[in-house]
Amino acid sequence: MQGKELILATKPFAKEDRFKSWWYTLSTLLLLAASIAATIAMPYLIAKIALGLFTGLLMVRMFVIYHDFQHHAILHRSPLANILMTVYGIYVLVPTSIWKRSHDYHHNHNSKLFSASIGSYPIASKAKFLAMTPSERRIYLAIRHPLTILGGYFTMFIAGMCLSSFISAPKKHYDSIIAILLHIAINILVLQFLGWQNWLCILFIPFMLSSALGAYLFYAQHNFPGTTFNDNADWKYEIAALESSSYMVMNPFMQWCTANIGYHHIHHLNSRIPFYRLPEAMAAIPELQKAKTTSLNPAEIAACFRLKIWDPACNKMTGIDHLAQPTSSLNSIP
Repeated sequence: MQGKELILATKPFAKEDRFKSWWYTLSTLLLLAASIAATIAMPYLIAKIALGLFTGLLMVRMFVIYHDFQHHAILHRSPLANILMTVYGIYVLVPTSIWKRSHDYHHNHNSKLFSASIGSYPIASKAKFLAMTPSERRIYLAIRHPLTILGGYFTMFIAGMCLSSFISAPKKHYDSIIAILLHIAINILVLQFLGWQNWLCILFIPFMLSSALGAYLFYAQHNFPGTTFNDNADWKYEIAALESSSYMVMNPFMQWCTANIGYHHIHHLNSRIPFYRLPEAMAAIPELQKAKTTSLNPAEIAACFRLKIWDPACNKMTGIDHLAQPTSSLNSIP
């Protein structure tokens, strides 16, 4: 199967089990609240830190559930779910207005060479990169830099998702400034009334971990060895889903923590499939089992980070060391 036939084959899986959707949503929120409460109650700093890390992973899981809701894959037209998800989006610095607009664009233009960077990481062809000024190259490489992704809490979410969207369109993205102001207020209140240890373990560590992991997942799902990009005229939706979106192989614990977002090629083929049905779809459709893969193995993470530009002559992403005209300033940026 290929083309529309393959997309149609996924439609039976794009039906939610309403009970399961509510169960996974509410149980994740309750676990998140319980983890935060346990962190506050725990008298030992090392145990607080461990719980803080677990809280961060729960935030990632809940974000993917929020992401599914925004795709109308689960709990569509539920007023209660809409309230819960809107509040959660503001809490994790991913307000609905900017996330919905940019992420929908990403799905509709994934792997288009000249528009793929909207709602995603920028992609420059070799020719375009060589035509950039030195400052433009530094900015381009800085956005894709491992430290930018590691510090996603500040770079991708506070600055990129919230501040940038509000500055560009205040009326359209007023929820972005609400998210920033609420986040500042929560940090001040926790520091004032619960102390720096609780602030560290219920806010800073969870937000740093969840933001870094979320930023990396989004990066590696489309920037991995074997991914492809196309000129807009040659672009096809189903090919972009299967050739330019990875299947990230994870252990069962990380699959649970990331709510199956590793089945990203299937998600891009049909974003209406609930996260809990993605493994079922893959098992039932042989064509989906031939996915290009990556993982959270350190060697594969390093391989993803080495990719910087699209070389149409080689039909692959390469590092800047493959450029015909390298500069010393570029070689200083991994």
